[in-house]
Amino acid sequence: MTARELLQRTTIGAGILGRWSTLAIGASIPVSIAIDNLLLATALLGWLIGWSLREKLLLAWSNPIYRASLLLFAVLSLGTAYGQQAPGDAKLYLFKYLDLALIPLLGWAFVGEHHRKYALHTLAGGLALVLLISCALKIGLLPPISWLKGVEDSPFVVFKPRLTHNILMALAAFLFAWLSCTAGSRLGKLWWGALGALAVTNIALMVEGATGYIQLIALILLFGWQRARMRGIGIAIAGSLIMIALLGTIPGPFQNRVKEIFFDLKQADTHQPASTSAGYRMEFYRNTLTLIEKNPVFGTGTGSFPAAYAALVEGTGKKLSRNPHNEFMLIAVQTGIFGLAALLWLLWLQWRLAVQLPTQLERSLAQGLVLTMCIICMLNSALLDHTEGLLYAWLTALLYAGLKSDRLIASKITT
Repeated sequence: MTARELLQRTTIGAGILGRWSTLAIGASIPVSIAIDNLLLATALLGWLIGWSLREKLLLAWSNPIYRASLLLFAVLSLGTAYGQQAPGDAKLYLFKYLDLALIPLLGWAFVGEHHRKYALHTLAGGLALVLLISCALKIGLLPPISWLKGVEDSPFVVFKPRLTHNILMALAAFLFAWLSCTAGSRLGKLWWGALGALAVTNIALMVEGATGYIQLIALILLFGWQRARMRGIGIAIAGSLIMIALLGTIPGPFQNRVKEIFFDLKQADTHQPASTSAGYRMEFYRNTLTLIEKNPVFGTGTGSFPAAYAALVEGTGKKLSRNPHNEFMLIAVQTGIFGLAALLWLLWLQWRLAVQLPTQLERSLAQGLVLTMCIICMLNSALLDHTEGLLYAWLTALLYAGLKSDRLIASKITT
């Protein structure tokens, strides 16, 4: 074997390994950060030394969604050049936003429609595994396992904290519902439909998580609109109201969480430091708006939030925070109106271009992804969290690889 043949085989092998590692990330996202990182490293190595590097770069730049994600990351990168961040915070926060820059690098693995289909099923498989383990813990088929994330007040979460668990399960319910609608066999429709119903039950009756509740209701409304427009929304609203009314009368996680939130809000006093979960969140929002008002154009720099917030509340007895539990506010504090505009542009572009995707499944899931991100970014700093940030980046790369931006480039990468 000549050196040229060896190099060619290495290139082909690296490309294949990188592509399948990228596809496999879907299964690992709900399960393990360590496996995520291993697969990401393999995927990026395959991108770099695999075939058609020039075409990969052209594809990344020709896709408007990929360009928009790079624009947001570029703004955040520039934000590290100014401000008065605590030592190491600028690099730490920028590293957490690195998922945005990965979107164009992951996208090449999904240019084939069959690859996107495989990848969606790997994600569905990982989510189904988490769901089934959670339900098995609930009904006693599995004993409590020490290395799972389950704790005394949420014994049925699996692998992830309860907030993340419910976010994943809400998205799972939406994904399973659409896989059921688009399945080619009656058995497939029944299987995915049953998993979708089980995911809703898991959120409503097994694991607390206010973000997941809101996200689930929003996705139910979106699903109704996607299936039957206004008639579908009417059915979805009626179903949601009935579900909320029933859950409000049944002792369990939903009832407990809603009562806790209302109690916390009733006890809140804007003139005193917060002392409850909902009170802290309202306090973070008020103080963060003050920070935004002080530097509305350029912000205080990427990674500056902990230091800026600490300086604002110094001597008040209020709790310190490293993020305001709202990604839109966090981006605005750090990079001002430019960063916020870049984030909103990315999400708006995703919503607008979703209708151009080639299949009903991809169009529907793309809209569901945008709605999910808008909700969890209003209630949490989603892009800072590993699971939520990587899930968003991976699904964005996957779904929008189907845009017909350049068929010739895509065909060269596929082959």
